[in-house]
Amino acid sequence: MTTVTTSGRLPLGYVYLETKRQLRNVRAMVFTFAVPVVMLLVFGSAFGSVTDPTTHLQYLVVTTLQMASYGAMMAAFSQAFAIVNERSIGWNRQLRVTPLSGWAFMVSKVIAAMAFAAMSIVVTVVVATVVLHASLDPWHWLAAGFGIWCGVVPFALIAILIGQFAKPSFAQPVFMVVFMGMSILGGLWVPLSVMPSWMGSVAHLMPSYWLNRIGQMGAGATGSAGMTEPALVLAAWALVLGAVIAWRYRRDAARA
Repeated sequence: MTTVTTSGRLPLGYVYLETKRQLRNVRAMVFTFAVPVVMLLVFGSAFGSVTDPTTHLQYLVVTTLQMASYGAMMAAFSQAFAIVNERSIGWNRQLRVTPLSGWAFMVSKVIAAMAFAAMSIVVTVVVATVVLHASLDPWHWLAAGFGIWCGVVPFALIAILIGQFAKPSFAQPVFMVVFMGMSILGGLWVPLSVMPSWMGSVAHLMPSYWLNRIGQMGAGATGSAGMTEPALVLAAWALVLGAVIAWRYRRDAARA
């Protein structure tokens, strides 16, 4: 049994356990990797080297970044089901009577989600460059991938919130509504330029839009703010969500 360290310190053993358990979920890994890759192969092959007039990047590169964001978001959201399952078997109640702090619980889940997301991003980019011959210099691929990877944090926190609040019978519908809504409104499936104008306005309120945007800016898309604006928006989302999660965990711990 993994020992939880005292409050105030990050329990590395528990972090390792969470990350290992996440990476051993073969079914979730295959689904998370396969869906964005298949969509990339279908849509990426259709557009080829045509230039996107909005970002001035190849459509293939834009599609790759969309699918990398989609896969990373899916990897992060998978934490929701893990937490719901933990609650259903009473594991969370056991954790709350240990010295594990709210922030340590949250960070351990986020690290596990980011490890999963990193693998999804790498697989998507490798397929794009090796199979579809997407043209972008290594520095921009690295900047785009790193930006998307860092931008996954708010989505891991949203997954934790779903896991904390949703009942097992409602977890999947809630997950689908939130995940599909953010994917569509964030422009991860269809470019916002072909959607109604009101959807473009709503998209700017979604963290998924800024996840896609930080990847585009890292790849060298046109824009005066660069990666700074999306990074600040995603960081604000992370701070607010993190505060809510820590509050909820402390409240539940006080009841234990």
